[in-house]
Amino acid sequence: MSAGDVMGAACVTGGNGYIASALIKMLLEKGYAVKTTVRNPDDTAKNSHLKDLQSLGSLEVFRADLDEDGSFDAAVAGCDYAFLVAAPVNIHTKDPEKELVEAAVRGTLNVMRSCVRARTVKRVVLTSSAAAVTGRQLQGDGHVLDEGSWSDVDYLTANKAGFWGYPVSKVLLEKEACRFAEEHGISLVTVCPVAVVGAAPARNARTSVPNCLSLLSGDEAAFAVLSIIERSTGCVPLVHVDDLCRAELFVAEEAAAAGRYVCCSVNTTIVELARFLQDKYPPYDVKTNLLSGEGLAKPRVCLSSAKLVREGFEFEYKTLDDIYDDMVEYGKDLGILPN
Repeated sequence: MSAGDVMGAACVTGGNGYIASALIKMLLEKGYAVKTTVRNPDDTAKNSHLKDLQSLGSLEVFRADLDEDGSFDAAVAGCDYAFLVAAPVNIHTKDPEKELVEAAVRGTLNVMRSCVRARTVKRVVLTSSAAAVTGRQLQGDGHVLDEGSWSDVDYLTANKAGFWGYPVSKVLLEKEACRFAEEHGISLVTVCPVAVVGAAPARNARTSVPNCLSLLSGDEAAFAVLSIIERSTGCVPLVHVDDLCRAELFVAEEAAAAGRYVCCSVNTTIVELARFLQDKYPPYDVKTNLLSGEGLAKPRVCLSSAKLVREGFEFEYKTLDDIYDDMVEYGKDLGILPN
């Protein structure tokens, strides 16, 4: 591709992460020049996929740290779009307030300050999480949650149940990012993805992939997280990583896009997943012994992406069949599943 064909320049933070790696690949394939950030460019184990991606187009890798104000300046300079994907994910921390909540807000604002200094960024796309939507007390069934729904920070901090720091960090970083964007005249759009699955260039398995393959792998720790997702959300909501990346690019390029967008293509339950996997992958011997009998037969809650679809976006992976096809192969590649 000649220089004249470049679509523009985009910065993606956290390039060695799962979602960021897939987004970088998609941007390069669309003809964007991409700059990405990692904490340690010399860590070849974590960054080897970025070297492979450089064969697709212009990809520069910069050192930056969410804790260091100004460290994103070089990566953001000259970019049309900034995709904020990097975030603290240490959900097992003993001090969620400091290591998750404060770190997430501080890191987000550090990158946004770099966007202000760059003076070229037309839009910032913030990757938040459906955890900023679903963390609340809900009685009964049939709830539909969307962009207008917010996790209840008071309820979460009062009860401190499970991984409470994660949803709180997402709510507060979204609100602080919005306040900062308004103050500085930045066009900010936020995407709230549900559990993101499917194959990506990164070799990092610290994602929802092991959880969603746990009924095939028999990994009890990974299954426990899947169970927590269902109990805390009222369903198991899924989106394929390619659809998430396409949605992020859609809201970046679409001039009228504004506010928050929930990104979810399938709402299911562990019981439904087990039935599907048993039918589709009989050689794997689905580990039904992991099911305690308490699982939901049908989702109590549905995450709605009606706003995204109404504005012209179309999901490509709309069924469990579509979603699991390449994820099982990816699971074999990562050693989560036997070949």
